Order: sequence, then C-alpha cells, then structure tokens
Amino acid sequence: MSFEKPIQILVAEDDEDDKLLILKAFERTLPKEKIACVEDGEALLKYLKHAAPYDDPEKYPKPDIILLDLNMPRKDGREALAEIKGCEDLKSIPVIIFTTSNSADDIKVTYKMGSSSYITKPGSFEELVKVTEEIENYWSKIVLLPA
Repeated sequence: MSFEKPIQILVAEDDEDDKLLILKAFERTLPKEKIACVEDGEALLKYLKHAAPYDDPEKYPKPDIILLDLNMPRKDGREALAEIKGCEDLKSIPVIIFTTSNSADDIKVTYKMGSSSYITKPGSFEELVKVTEEIENYWSKIVLLPA
C-alpha cells in the first residue's frame, strides 16, 4: 500500500553553496515549489510562525519536514530545535538534523531534544543526491505524517 504524496520541505541552511547543492539535489525528485530555504534559526522560526516577511501562508506553507543545520548565525540549530519542540503548534513537525558535525554529543543532544533523524552532510554531490532521494522516499512514500 502506497501513501505517496509530495512533501513540503523547509531547509534551514546558512551556507549559500550548501543551500544551492541541496536544492539542486532535491530537484531530481521534488518540484521546486515543494522546497523552501531560510538562512538561519531566527528566520526558520519566523517562517514557521508566519511572522513577517513570511506572513503569507499560501506563499510560505507549513512544512512536512525540516532539514536543520546546527551551526548557523543569529539562532543556531540547537536553539531553533528547542523552540520548535517546545511549541505546541510546531512540535509534531519532523526535524532532520543535516549538518557537517559528526560529534557524538551533538547527535545525543539533538535526539534527546526531539529530532527525528541526524544526517551528516555527504562529501560529494552524488552522495548528496542519494541522501536527498532517500529522504524524499522515506518521508513521502513510507511514513505517514501528521496532517
């Protein structure tokens, strides 16, 4: 039985090159309008709470999943994760940590805080494509997400 549906992904990533590579990798499986990006944890929370400049829910829809970098300016991924999981309206959104850190402490802490997955960014574009395909496959075809 297939539950396939296009998923809406929100990427919180401060590195412009990483952001462009992630978008390019997802283009192979997702329509462009199904992925959005913000540059840091502060913008992520504004987006999720529909605060300006993200106050149009049609233009900035609630994501089905969030890809969250840990090391960002203004509000890092750990702070953003804590705020998301502490908010009744947001805590059901799966958050995938997507970072360069492979620190055992980061992995342990973010899972304890409520992240759904922890993925270390791959070293090549080909590996990134494989990872994004697996993310899209798992979250759109295998699991059921909250409505």
